[in-house]
Amino acid sequence: MSAPARLVVRVRPGASRTRVGGRYGDGADATLVVAVSARAVDGAATEAVLGAVAEALGVRPWQVTLVRGRTSRDKMLEIAEPPDDLDVRLAALLGPPAS
Repeated sequence: MSAPARLVVRVRPGASRTRVGGRYGDGADATLVVAVSARAVDGAATEAVLGAVAEALGVRPWQVTLVRGRTSRDKMLEIAEPPDDLDVRLAALLGPPAS
């Protein structure tokens, strides 16, 4: 069993469709963008983010929890028992750095 991993994401609530991928920011400080169709009302967007990230990383929904940022667009998530290739999956989701 691997140690939990933490991941910072930038949320775009109210998107036309749910999508995990892309960068917010530049360089090593770039965060993963998670667009969700749910609105930022009563925690609906946060719940949608947790589910979308779990699906994108190939883990069960209960393995992704919110650590910080309940009411913010910037959220820190914790992934319990992350996949061994988490770095590879995140790199693919982030895409190439902007030139």
